[in-house]
Amino acid sequence: MWPAMTPADALMVAGVDEAGRGPLAGPVVAAAVILGHIAIPGLGDSKQKSERQRDVLFDLIQRDAIAIGVGRAEVEEIDRLNIFQATLLAMQRAVAALAIVPDEALIDGLHCPVLTCRATAVVGGDASVAAISAASIIAKVTRDRIMLALHLDFPEYGLAQHKGYPTAAHVAALERCGASSVHRTSFAPVRRVLRDGRP
Repeated sequence: MWPAMTPADALMVAGVDEAGRGPLAGPVVAAAVILGHIAIPGLGDSKQKSERQRDVLFDLIQRDAIAIGVGRAEVEEIDRLNIFQATLLAMQRAVAALAIVPDEALIDGLHCPVLTCRATAVVGGDASVAAISAASIIAKVTRDRIMLALHLDFPEYGLAQHKGYPTAAHVAALERCGASSVHRTSFAPVRRVLRDGRP
């Protein structure tokens, strides 16, 4: 049983969120952000923001947050562990990457990774808890930039446009070109292409 936290202790609360559970390609990325009493205007669910809005918020969070940690789980880990366990691993790595050890981590969603601090799941936290919202922005922008870099190596899949998500264009490219080394072979559309021996 964790001891009760005082208001002073509560300043060292990290918000944790991830980006990239659903795509067919690329890593899953998590971020942990400690804001304390710092207010960053415009925070909210990263999925409801435009790319430009996310980029602006990303820079503000980088400038003003007390601490930021980023963790990722690679395609090989996703395929070996499954996406749920790989997401928890990325979250563990994000919290471990913080320069300050938090007293508590608020995790967006239903499940918490095993951490050295108290962890609390917050359903819809990316829209209601500022630190989680900040983490969602950091995770989303970081992952999008990873996918833009991967696009340079694998331009035939259009990763710059869909960031690895299973759009019709992405699935068509998979069927046309086969799977690359950055595709998640445990995900059904990729597994199907590999099973059918395409291209």
